[in-house]
Amino acid sequence: MEGDNTSSTDFTFMGLFNTEETSGLVFATISVIFLTALVANGIMIFLIHTDAHLHTPMYFLLSHLSFIDMMYISTIVPKMLVDYLLGQRTISFVGCTAQHFLYLTLVGAEFFLLGLMAYDRYVAICNPLRYPVLMSRRICWIIIAGSWFGGSLDGFLLTPITMSFPFCRSREINHFFCEAPAVLKLACADTALYETVMYVCCVLMLLIPFSVVISSYARILATVYHMSSVEGRKKAFATCSSHMTVVTLFYGAAIYTYMVPHSYHSPSQDKIFSVFYTILTPMLNPLIYSMRNKDVSGGLRRALGKIGSSQRVSKDY
Repeated sequence: MEGDNTSSTDFTFMGLFNTEETSGLVFATISVIFLTALVANGIMIFLIHTDAHLHTPMYFLLSHLSFIDMMYISTIVPKMLVDYLLGQRTISFVGCTAQHFLYLTLVGAEFFLLGLMAYDRYVAICNPLRYPVLMSRRICWIIIAGSWFGGSLDGFLLTPITMSFPFCRSREINHFFCEAPAVLKLACADTALYETVMYVCCVLMLLIPFSVVISSYARILATVYHMSSVEGRKKAFATCSSHMTVVTLFYGAAIYTYMVPHSYHSPSQDKIFSVFYTILTPMLNPLIYSMRNKDVSGGLRRALGKIGSSQRVSKDY
């Protein structure tokens, strides 16, 4: 019946797992991750924009990271969940193109933003006296605009080329969304030149920001190591290690997908690695970067206190 409702230009996803035994568990797990990501990032955006104590460059950038993560996970997961509930896995050519463009734009923006956020922490810890000048409001807006420009450039450059290839093989995408490497496997034209161009783009969008992250945190750790306060060193090392864990997970999975030769890939490995940077990272970012932060927890307590006070006042009336 599903084949009767699809056109010749539709694609069909093979899904995250092909076995019925695990599909229910996968659906429940991804649903929880999706809701957690939306709630956690939504809370972060609300707190940062309503609490004056959080009106600093670091939290300004974090609010935009949360916004990107909410949009990012929403381009992929809702389609997966709805398809599971409706018992279908098809997506139109236009829908696949839109998903591919949004995914590339948002992931590209996050690549750049994470690198620049690491630079922000480097300036704050290693050059605190120059921090107000180096991370002024104007510089923060330039960072945000630059991140979106870089991501949009990637989306506008690669999406039209990817979707312009003739797809004369089976239109079954062995993936859970329209990711470029999986879509290109369906093309019947020679894609070698395009894959080389895409590889160069990935070098610029992955290795350069990741190098900024690594060098920034290396300088931070070197500065922290020479701190006189043992407690301060422990706190800084714990924070840096948690940040590096989620950043390495995000960049590492993307580097594997786009920069490791295809001969070292398998479809199941590609899907698992894609889960790390498309589904898990949007949930982990607010938890790692912010929810463990005393400023954020203080802002949450103040917000809950205001809500409690307003409820008591309304009851008195």
